[in-house]
Amino acid sequence: MIDHRLVAGLFRAGDGVLLCHRRSDRRWYPDVWDLPGGHVDDGENPRRALVRELREELGVHVDVPTEGPDTVIRDRDARIELSIWLIDSWRGEIANVAPDEHDDIRWFAAGDIASLSLAHPRYPELLRRALGDVL
Repeated sequence: MIDHRLVAGLFRAGDGVLLCHRRSDRRWYPDVWDLPGGHVDDGENPRRALVRELREELGVHVDVPTEGPDTVIRDRDARIELSIWLIDSWRGEIANVAPDEHDDIRWFAAGDIASLSLAHPRYPELLRRALGDVL
């Protein structure tokens, strides 16, 4: 049974991906690097949730492709379903406009990923694959 529907954007630019560092005082997944995104509200379309979450967390607007998501991670133990869209273009300057959630946002190259503490065990492969598509 899935209790939490989540959405995330995997931002790519050049040979980098954008990650947000979750604050150490967060209840879920503290002190790890994560993709920007969040919960889908009851009755909300996942694409609209992604647009809302990215505006709330990064201050940017994205046009979410009508197809997709590009990846879905279902974690039955944690009872979550995470839908991830690749984001290659956006409007506005990326900024940490949710400092209560993240204490840092940063671009990482493929070589940096192995040394990071990430929010999900599938993220390293997902991030390397996304970077491989642009290299």
